[in-house]
Amino acid sequence: KNLLQIFRKSRMWRKLPLKDCYDVVIVGGGVHGLSTAYYLSNMGVGSIAVLDKSYIGGGASARSTAIIRANYITAEAIPFFRESLRMYEGLAQELDYNLLFNQMGRLDLGHTEASVFSLRQRVEYNQLLGVDSRLIGPQEIKDLVPILDLREHKTLPVMAALYHPPSGVVRHDAVVWGFARGADRQGVEIHPFTEVTGIKAEKGKVTGVETTSGPISADTVISATA
Repeated sequence: KNLLQIFRKSRMWRKLPLKDCYDVVIVGGGVHGLSTAYYLSNMGVGSIAVLDKSYIGGGASARSTAIIRANYITAEAIPFFRESLRMYEGLAQELDYNLLFNQMGRLDLGHTEASVFSLRQRVEYNQLLGVDSRLIGPQEIKDLVPILDLREHKTLPVMAALYHPPSGVVRHDAVVWGFARGADRQGVEIHPFTEVTGIKAEKGKVTGVETTSGPISADTVISATA
């Protein structure tokens, strides 16, 4: 029975006819477009369509580093990614889909005094804004990753590292499928292989999109392309 489930034929999302009018049209069926659709539908926004010129998740989402972290350096980015990381920690449970999120931690290595100074700056910014990161020395680096060559007695040895324990990696296509299925279950329409060829506007206001399947009117158009 479990083996049959692996090869089940039930769809992750519905295949529906494209309408000529929606409250919101989202251009781009990657993680940004699908997550936007999911959270908008959570907020009670009415009819939403996600359009992509290719298969779902086939753009930048399929070509990402798949790293989830919050150890950035600007006052604007750190809180944004801190919240994103927190959301990822519970996202598999929320979507009821295994995203293969592995919080194994991250090391940014410093080989020079200048790079260590830069890493120390990032650590201080992170800690001020509530992000778990710290500067560690060669011995602790070796304890964490015994196989790592610290280049002792060589040119540019590893002098220190920024250690960010909650960082990890996630399966990028699983994130896309999880958001797509979650959005679909909340009434969002997903239309792959529907290329947007133009934006319709009247009197300085966007009114919809032109697509390879015909024109669509919309109160709001969101560009979530790569």
